[in-house]
Amino acid sequence: MADVFTLAGEDAVAAKTGGVGTTPADFDYIAVGTGTNAAATSDTALQTEITDSGLARAQVTPTSSANVLTLIKTWTASGSKNVTECGVLNAAADGTLLGRSVFTAIPMTSGDSLAITFNFRFGAAR
Repeated sequence: MADVFTLAGEDAVAAKTGGVGTTPADFDYIAVGTGTNAAATSDTALQTEITDSGLARAQVTPTSSANVLTLIKTWTASGSKNVTECGVLNAAADGTLLGRSVFTAIPMTSGDSLAITFNFRFGAAR
């Protein structure tokens, strides 16, 4: 899985930390999609976000410990999709993309569960 911390996400974290300008909303949404383009620092959204089949963007409660921000979500599919990307954003729709990952397709059918965990490390490992 290729994990990318986006430039827009870095800018938003810096602004939020310093209270600069219009402070961005919390990054507490996880979304999945079917896009296959490589993750890039210039990404501003998922390539093809899923909005149906029980796999729509969801708000989560982030945790942090030892300079690592963690977001976890488990979905239960109500339809069929091949999930190939996921991302963390700061809004229920649109918003700023903090990070994106692209991976080998995970085929989902109704009743299947999918768990995504995002860990963002700030600074050196402790």
